Amino acid sequence: MAILKSYGACLRDSTFQFPHPSRADNYKSRRNVKGGSPQAAVIPNFHLPMRSLEVKNRTSAEDIKALRLITAIKTPYLPDGRFDLEAYDDLVNMQIENGAEGVIVGGTTGEGQLMSWDEHIMLIGHTVNCFGGSVKVIGNTGSNSTREAIHATEQGFAVGMHAALHINPYYGKTSLEGLVSHFDSVLPMGPTIIYNVPSRTGQDIPPLVINAVAKSRNLAGIKECVGNDRIEQYTGNGIVVWSGNDDQCHEARWSHGATGVISVTSNLVPGLMRELMFGGKNPSLNAKLLPLIEWLFQEPNPIGLNTALAQLGVVRPVFRLPYVPLPLAKRVEFVNLVKEIGRENFVGENDVKVLDDEDFILVGRY
Repeated sequence: MAILKSYGACLRDSTFQFPHPSRADNYKSRRNVKGGSPQAAVIPNFHLPMRSLEVKNRTSAEDIKALRLITAIKTPYLPDGRFDLEAYDDLVNMQIENGAEGVIVGGTTGEGQLMSWDEHIMLIGHTVNCFGGSVKVIGNTGSNSTREAIHATEQGFAVGMHAALHINPYYGKTSLEGLVSHFDSVLPMGPTIIYNVPSRTGQDIPPLVINAVAKSRNLAGIKECVGNDRIEQYTGNGIVVWSGNDDQCHEARWSHGATGVISVTSNLVPGLMRELMFGGKNPSLNAKLLPLIEWLFQEPNPIGLNTALAQLGVVRPVFRLPYVPLPLAKRVEFVNLVKEIGRENFVGENDVKVLDDEDFILVGRY
């Protein structure tokens, strides 16, 4: 009750003043001299104070900048396509026990693109409520629609996420000025990681844009997939970067100044990925993991990961379409990789299996 009272006082004492211009004032402000063209009206963003008032969930960008190993966590499903929260909780617990410091919820790996926003925000809130005291919860609330990104990010912070992950507008691409305006619209809400993956979005976020938005105290850093030369360009200027490429993250961390990695592979071998990020330069361990990483990304992510986790028996072999499992020959390859690396290094306790094609369930309506 005391919290609610203080929240009400916060709203009453808020310095937010919402403008109410008259229609005539608005018209006059957008007119040039007689005969000129109307100018675009710039409408400022006013974000409601939707952050959780609980101290445990208050996180600064500096807290996020310190993270070395962040796992882009998988979302498992029940046979009817709904979330399997029991399996999900086990996956997150295994990440925490093996040293992951943060999880991306509903990212590409977690198939946020196949979720409704209700599912998406629910899963972020569930993760915060169950694990927010042990791991940083970073919600993927980005969108190619700025309006949608604003709304989802407000909701994500309202349910307690520690930071937001934001992609640049994909498919319906915008100009460089539009990219800056898009990110400026969401940065005021809380700690933010900007995600640059041109292979998926069809558009690079160039340093010009990052340098423009880096003035915000809420910019925690960049998840960069262009390569290590770009990473070094940022880190040389004091901008925090996580490698978004598991096959390059060892060199990125120890030779190019990256803070760490936002990893897919750590879903499978979190302990080894932590060692790769914390234990100093280790080319032998990196070489040991490269065949697994190459196997994981032979088809678009998360197809390989979904297949592997099903083979390890830690999630049901259920796929939301359009994702389908890797073919039998590739599943045999994974069994051999597990034996080479050591079953003890992988999540779960069941023996790795090849699985038959009939074992997999493909769900188109859920």
